[in-house]
Amino acid sequence: MWMYLGLLAALFLGLHNLCKKHAVHGNEVFPVLFGTISAGFLLLLPFYLGSIWYPDYMEKIGFYIVDISWRNHGFIILKSLIMASSWVLAYQALKHLPITIVTPIRSAGPFFTFIGAIFIYNENPNFYQWIGFFLIILSVLLYSRIGKKEGIIFKKNKWIFAIIGATFLGASSGLYDKFLIQNLTLNPQTLQFWFCFYTVFVLLFILCITWFPFSAKRKAFKWRWSIPAVGILLQTADYFYFKALQDPDALIMLLSAIKRSQILIAVVVGGVVFKEKNKRKKLVPLFGILLGVFLILYS
Repeated sequence: MWMYLGLLAALFLGLHNLCKKHAVHGNEVFPVLFGTISAGFLLLLPFYLGSIWYPDYMEKIGFYIVDISWRNHGFIILKSLIMASSWVLAYQALKHLPITIVTPIRSAGPFFTFIGAIFIYNENPNFYQWIGFFLIILSVLLYSRIGKKEGIIFKKNKWIFAIIGATFLGASSGLYDKFLIQNLTLNPQTLQFWFCFYTVFVLLFILCITWFPFSAKRKAFKWRWSIPAVGILLQTADYFYFKALQDPDALIMLLSAIKRSQILIAVVVGGVVFKEKNKRKKLVPLFGILLGVFLILYS
């Protein structure tokens, strides 16, 4: 069951990536990010208020947000700091790079998760899983060669390093999620609500330094329908992902890889919508990544 929940998470993440590209295109990055997280928080706020006023009903429908200790709040704040850093880097990179370059690099996230799953959670990979993960990494390297034809020199482009950093932090957060869900036994909606709550304050602090004091940046910001859509789609994807993690049999390295099937939406549909170049050539490494994911599932 947890694999199907992972595929649902991948579906909503793929749609989330398309909306994110639309939201940041020619726009100020930090207020867009703040708007998406705020939209996610507002989506979850009725569940929190319902848990206070109508706890029995919220528990009955499976969306009750439980009271947690200050210690657990501290763990969630740490997740907010990790993911805020990852998103800031990823949004900046997405603003300056084609989605068909950014998304495949992000797809290397399972490799970092894979290594962490071995050393932290003692998850044991088999031969097919090894082959699958190396196929993903080699496919990303092939994307770098295609990127040069679009004027993107990977060694000299700072946004490439930004998206690599974002990928590493995102993978670290994925490993941390398993600890939060299984070790601390947090239910998905509780983790999502408090994560959004604290992340709003982290991003508000960043905005106070980088955006609010500059009138030119404030005027450059454009409100778009895709901004709240990003937040809603992300929280929907996270809900299915956290529900999958609740299964004690769920393997984080496989679940992380399953989520990479989102690239089919982002690369194929996104390449058409945003009219990016070299779409046919990008299908070759795309196939390599999908084959890697297939081998992991097959194993």
